[in-house]
Amino acid sequence: MMKLHIDWVKRSILTTGISIAVCAAGATAQTGTAAAGFGPSNPFYAPSTLPFQAPPFDRIKDSDYQPAIDAGMAQQIGEVEAIANNPAPPTFENTIVALERTGQLLTRVWAAFNCVTGANTGDELQKAQEYEAPRLAAHQDAINLNAKLFARMKAVYDQRASLHLDSEALRLVEYDYQQFVKAGANLSEADKAKLKKLNEEEATLENTFTNQLLAATKAGAFSTTDVGALAGLGDAQIAAAAQDAQARKQQGWLLPLQNTTQQPVLAFLAGRATRQAIFESSWNRAEKGDTNDTRATIARLAELRAAKAALLGFPNYAAWTLTDQMAKTPEAAKHFLDALAPASTARAAGEAKDIQALIDAQHGGFTVEPWDWEFYSEQVRKAKYDLDQSEIKPYFELNNVLENGVFYAAHQLYGLTFKERKDIPIYQQDVRVFEVYDADGKPLALWYCDYFKRDNKNGGAWMDSLVGQSKLLGQLPVVFNVANFEKPAPGEPALLSFDDVTTMFHEFGHGLHGMFANTVYPSLSGTQVPRDFVEFPSQFNEHWASYPAVFQHYARHYKTGEAMPAALAEKIAKSKTFNQGYLFTEILAASELDLEWHMLPASAPLQKPDVFETEALKRTHLDLGYVPPRYRSSYFMHIWANGYAAGYYAYSWSEMLDDDAFQWFLDHGGMTRANGDRFRRMVLSRGNTEDLEKMYDTWLGGQPSIEPMLKFRGLKGE
Repeated sequence: MMKLHIDWVKRSILTTGISIAVCAAGATAQTGTAAAGFGPSNPFYAPSTLPFQAPPFDRIKDSDYQPAIDAGMAQQIGEVEAIANNPAPPTFENTIVALERTGQLLTRVWAAFNCVTGANTGDELQKAQEYEAPRLAAHQDAINLNAKLFARMKAVYDQRASLHLDSEALRLVEYDYQQFVKAGANLSEADKAKLKKLNEEEATLENTFTNQLLAATKAGAFSTTDVGALAGLGDAQIAAAAQDAQARKQQGWLLPLQNTTQQPVLAFLAGRATRQAIFESSWNRAEKGDTNDTRATIARLAELRAAKAALLGFPNYAAWTLTDQMAKTPEAAKHFLDALAPASTARAAGEAKDIQALIDAQHGGFTVEPWDWEFYSEQVRKAKYDLDQSEIKPYFELNNVLENGVFYAAHQLYGLTFKERKDIPIYQQDVRVFEVYDADGKPLALWYCDYFKRDNKNGGAWMDSLVGQSKLLGQLPVVFNVANFEKPAPGEPALLSFDDVTTMFHEFGHGLHGMFANTVYPSLSGTQVPRDFVEFPSQFNEHWASYPAVFQHYARHYKTGEAMPAALAEKIAKSKTFNQGYLFTEILAASELDLEWHMLPASAPLQKPDVFETEALKRTHLDLGYVPPRYRSSYFMHIWANGYAAGYYAYSWSEMLDDDAFQWFLDHGGMTRANGDRFRRMVLSRGNTEDLEKMYDTWLGGQPSIEPMLKFRGLKGE
């Protein structure tokens, strides 16, 4: 199940200048350039006049972004300098609040730019990314390492107890101070200069990695002119493969890669040679010795991050980055993962025996390999539960799942209603826009969805914001969900797997977190929370996909409208814990791999990624040949470019929180408006306005337990 929900780096720029990124020298020097190339004709010049200040995508050209970003950086540097050089004594209003108001032009353009570069990029946009990445990194340093600004911030921080601030304002003061210190504000000027160089190179390499991986994934698609190689696929899948080949002006059929190691089509393909070819294309996509080979890029990134952590006084990058997370330390995160591994790997070993027994019974004559797992586990599933994916897909038509599943659950829990808007400009023809209304009928947010796979779209699924909520700035939220579902051939319905359905609920959970934001300050609004908390609302929302009252409302045949037969629905429910040993082990392997990379000390030599990966998986006892990590180091987008460095464990940590939360709902009456409104009021609307551990404990009435996660995963007692 894809759970790449949200990009930490992208979200940070939607706060204020505190967490965004460009160049001190570069930023101050670009004022003239910005003035020459940026004026009233640029669609970002003034705030949008569209509903909710939505971006005017119908007027934005690719060439508009770069001058607007440059002008936004220059403008924000001027705003920050005015705060830093204010002759009046520092106060909460003239320092902390003033900083919250800076960078509105940059935030406006960067939100739209990140949206299109992630979901609908092109050559000009990629060139702009490459150009701006080091400048944005240095811009962040120009703010975070501004000595005068930090002195004023520290003065407010030191006297915070006597300022009689409300709880949100006090949280903002403490949050800002922590973030500045974490970013190096206390370093000497010489060390600040070193840090700026490290940050600039890191940002450049992260962008290089993104572009290398996008190209490598596109090039790794499986192509054939022999339809026999696709034996096992349905007619609709073969038609879609032909359409994908035509889109690239190729003969025959083409199966694009998704960003994970395993590929969904492997569950259907009967030819073992085809399965192996597709798996190896996925596994080796970024390790072919060409310009898209990412190994040198990630080795240098790991080295840079270790050096950065040492400069900031930490033993490794993970220790530095986890200081403001719920786990606090990499040791705590590893202890958490290590405790889960035995049950998960034991379950995976049992599943492997079942698969091998089936292969032997069919006289296969081979030992199960990763490219066999999906194909034979699907047969085991069918034998155990009489469940066939082709039998259930007709009951999960995308639009019906959206309106009668995702939207229905949000209405039942929170009273929300949705109206599609055809008058809001979009950035690509597949995108849809909905206005969201609160239970009292008042407009709450705009929500965009962009569900189908494209070659110029990053892999995975995610949520992000185009406009962040803030009472201070008078803004309501504009959020969007992106996924990579298979686009049907023209005239055919978009039929989903149950994993796809769950992904829709997951990403909409992030959307709700953004839409329900109800805070004063943008830095603390909505999804501006630690990584190991941010996945909690989204993973919690997944549970409603299989909640009986919701499931029965949307699981209807796309042709007849008939509800899914109870017997078939029961099979899906019973099979929920099937293959969980494999699925959880691949996630744990990726999580441990991430921490191993980011616990390297600065004294470690430059790593050879292939060797490092093999040894790291052995050290963590997760080197099961038939269960590869969900992401290999060379295509691990989360940790090398999406801000989840030393944070991929957050998915499992958040799963502990979300499963415990869902158990609370079950114990208190299930899906009721009272429960939904309480959860919204105490959690979803609060953003980062209080300590997250305290927030969770207050809502739940105690510390989270790992037991519900083991139960829902089917691992309890393993």
